[in-house]
Amino acid sequence: MSEPAPAPEVAAVCHGVKVPMSRFLNETRIKRINEARYEGPEIAGALHVVGPEDRVLEVGAGLGIVGAVIAQNAKPQKVLSFEANPELIPVISALHQMNGLEDRIELRNQLLFAGEDRPADMEFHLRSSFLGSSLINESGRPSRVVKVPTVDLAEVVAELEPTVLVMDIEGGELALLQAMDLAPFRAIVIEFHPEVYEVAGMRACKNVLRAAGFHKVQEVSTRIVWTCLREGDVAG
Repeated sequence: MSEPAPAPEVAAVCHGVKVPMSRFLNETRIKRINEARYEGPEIAGALHVVGPEDRVLEVGAGLGIVGAVIAQNAKPQKVLSFEANPELIPVISALHQMNGLEDRIELRNQLLFAGEDRPADMEFHLRSSFLGSSLINESGRPSRVVKVPTVDLAEVVAELEPTVLVMDIEGGELALLQAMDLAPFRAIVIEFHPEVYEVAGMRACKNVLRAAGFHKVQEVSTRIVWTCLREGDVAG
């Protein structure tokens, strides 16, 4: 009988969440995670608005740190995380297992699609840095293309009944915001990517949020990361 694989090494700790070593971590990134500066505004915003009664839809899990910090510290009813990059799925799963979060976070390797004529899958561009991997490749930068299955956003929302949206999808947020129904959410934490769609695109994202009745929470927002609450709502 073969021996079980050794447990992964703990590379860093963020807000009490242990992060396993992986090829996606370097010395600088480990330092930022330990100092709670990695995705710092996104985490701060989420911890400000998420409470035990919430159900969180996370679009763009990345390394899984943000969703894990939310689950472990804010203790919402559930976190459902979507990550398009198939190479990150084992890393995120290892993080969930290391912190005993398998029953509190569900992870899916799918792309959310809002609207009609949903394709069965879509092309996703993998780059040398996972931070640059995206659905969008308008500049024609070198990438390795993989097919990622899609899922209907409306069906996911009907199933989860989410109250908080956390989104960081490297530029894909503009098209998704413009197509999706924001009515189910009382709070949104979102990172904008003006390097993809320029300042005009970021302004369009913010206008969608305002039109849907959300206001920016100044103390936990920056120029490119907004934490928003629906008018009249309070933090979790």
